[in-house]
Amino acid sequence: MSNIWSGPIEKIDDYRWRIPKTYKPGMRVPGIIYCNEKLLKDIRNDKAAEQVANVAFLPGIVNASLAMPDIHWGYGFPIGGVAATDPEEGGVISPGGVGFDINCGVRLLRTDLKYDDIKDKISDLVYALFNDIPSGVGSKGDIRVSVKEEKEILIKGARWAVEKGYGIEDDLDCTEENGAMQGADPLAVSERAYERGKAQSGTLGSGNHFLEIQVIDQLYNRDICDELNLDLGQVTIMIHSGSRGFGYQVCEDYTRSMVHCLNKYNINLPDRQLACAPVNSEEGKAYLGAMKCAANYAWANRQCLMYLTRKVFEKIFAMSWQKLGMFLIYDVAHNIAKIEKHLVDGKEKNLCVHRKGATRALPAGHPALPSRYKKIGQPVIIPGDMGRNSYLLVGQDKAAETFFSTCHGAGRLMSRSAAIRSINPDTLLKELESKGIIVKASGRGTIVEEAPQAYKDVNEVVNVVHNAGISKRVCRMRPLGVIKG
Repeated sequence: MSNIWSGPIEKIDDYRWRIPKTYKPGMRVPGIIYCNEKLLKDIRNDKAAEQVANVAFLPGIVNASLAMPDIHWGYGFPIGGVAATDPEEGGVISPGGVGFDINCGVRLLRTDLKYDDIKDKISDLVYALFNDIPSGVGSKGDIRVSVKEEKEILIKGARWAVEKGYGIEDDLDCTEENGAMQGADPLAVSERAYERGKAQSGTLGSGNHFLEIQVIDQLYNRDICDELNLDLGQVTIMIHSGSRGFGYQVCEDYTRSMVHCLNKYNINLPDRQLACAPVNSEEGKAYLGAMKCAANYAWANRQCLMYLTRKVFEKIFAMSWQKLGMFLIYDVAHNIAKIEKHLVDGKEKNLCVHRKGATRALPAGHPALPSRYKKIGQPVIIPGDMGRNSYLLVGQDKAAETFFSTCHGAGRLMSRSAAIRSINPDTLLKELESKGIIVKASGRGTIVEEAPQAYKDVNEVVNVVHNAGISKRVCRMRPLGVIKG
């Protein structure tokens, strides 16, 4: 059976395409995909566009079912999908619209180091980071927590780590939601989720999670770079991880239980993977409370990973991380649902915004921004693949049309199993080495799954969100050393 999607798609402009509401009876709104002609061909190669149409069936959905240029097939929602629902109009919350790795996200650190300071130490750094930061499936960390502390993490998020000495107050100011969503409910979390999470704080995990040493190789906006103390040749560090087995279990528990809500609330959907409940229902509130626990767990986890990274740099350079200038620029979530204020037909409403494989992108002046970013807008961190580039952008006013959302990465072109079948790990490692990129992973399979050719070109993806006006390029980084789960 062909995997090519042949449904109708109408060009709005060079960077937006519409799936008409008439495509399938039951669609409440159209689908809108942000992409260009080249990426559209890739998008038609899987059934993610069908998922965009399916999301348009959700009760209470507002304006459109949206997809970013890194869109690819996911569970229920496409990865790269954005949908806002209105709780006052029966709007629902769907675990499939958040994803299994709740609050998978990225943080970016600047340093005062230049490429010349680090070029002879990249190998030492990569091996030390790989040694000191647990990675891989089921990896367990040195930062052990008791059951009582685990519940504290679920409420306090990254603040728990800072209070333990794993960071400073300034780190929280540079983290989305200050590193913790209010309203987390530990009672809404299963024993199995607690069991899976208790030994995984400060661990990188597997799959596309990584820690990367990078160097800035292109500036696009000198004024914003100056504001952030960034320059050409400067070394940055990117950390990509999530809520590990804890968040996965929360999603699994609620995707299973919410199937029963479909009959209870008379919700008709074309795909059971979109199982959902009204935001204001008992089930909807329970999932939100559990999801916030997992989100807070992930922020604490990335805070611990940053602490361990700073310690490695201190050891290699025999200097404090403060003297090395290893300060956090920002931490953004990209698998999350939030109740946020948005203008709908000129009226401010509280909406439930699902961002699955999509990043928040607030513009300059937005009230939710910390004072340091009021002038420039929220930093948006877009990792590419380990053989190309990553980007720093900022949110723009035009992102109001996407509920202040943008892409979250390059987006897969090839499934993990297809990558394993078609890519030779030795050849790949030689290619990366020839580009000056050192990679260390817990298994050769991971390296192949995450090969550059398994992903869309992040440069194309970022060009779309930049040219569509929903986020603006600030600078580009290229990888020097990568550790993979």
